[in-house]
Amino acid sequence: MNTLNGFKTAVLLGALTGVLVIFGRILGGQGGMMIALLIAAVMNLGAYWFSDKIVLKMHGAKPVDRAQAPELYAIMEGLTARSGIPMPKLYLVEADAPNAFATGRNPSHAAVACTTGILKIMNRTELEGVLAHELSHVKNRDILISSVAATLAGAITMLASMARWGAIFGGMGGGRDDDRNGGGGIIGLLAMAIVAPMAAGLIQMAVSRSREYQADASGSEMAGNPYGLAAALQKLEEYGKRVPPLAVSPTMNHLYICNPLSGQGLMHLFSTHPPIKERVRRLLGR
Repeated sequence: MNTLNGFKTAVLLGALTGVLVIFGRILGGQGGMMIALLIAAVMNLGAYWFSDKIVLKMHGAKPVDRAQAPELYAIMEGLTARSGIPMPKLYLVEADAPNAFATGRNPSHAAVACTTGILKIMNRTELEGVLAHELSHVKNRDILISSVAATLAGAITMLASMARWGAIFGGMGGGRDDDRNGGGGIIGLLAMAIVAPMAAGLIQMAVSRSREYQADASGSEMAGNPYGLAAALQKLEEYGKRVPPLAVSPTMNHLYICNPLSGQGLMHLFSTHPPIKERVRRLLGR
């Protein structure tokens, strides 16, 4: 299962890189392709070394010690001892909306953050399921994969914005081609500027959904049973309809255990997370 998911993730990340390279080539030929790759490399390097600090700061997460959150520490110590990974740093986010996320480039440099809202509504078994899910992301190095996907998608979005402005002001240095093609170059540029970010978003969504299913499965194994996590997910869905959502950038959705900006109807088709009901069904085998 891990091998299959790893292969699918590699294919999806390769597709995302391909979209970036193709878009860079359309935007500026061979030079544009090299610039696009350079942008991706710089952004990924930054994501690798500083993503945890950036994410925690963006969400206003504050470090907590054992005296402030004794149950959180006790559960996490039990899970890390069982799974054989280092104890991550623990953080709290002051928010009524129940949720949690993990960040960090590897198990030795990881952090897990919970909102104050999730601590209020979860019992110990449910909280253990949530923390096991987040630790699974750390152990499987999903956070690094998600950071790479997010930065590649961000690079594509940035290039798309450049393409739109370039088309509006006469193209990115391709005026003669546009004259020969009757403006077709500008039309193609605008089309790519619209389609490329959509493709990047869909690929990023596919990467995230694949990782969530795997973290649910390995998290339930780490906790010793699937029932705590299943109950927690159902409770998160229920409270998500009643409590105002977190003020989160859409590019950060994939970090959380459930989509903090989840919507109804067609919005679920474009969510970075699979439906809660399907996750629970897979966990409980029915």
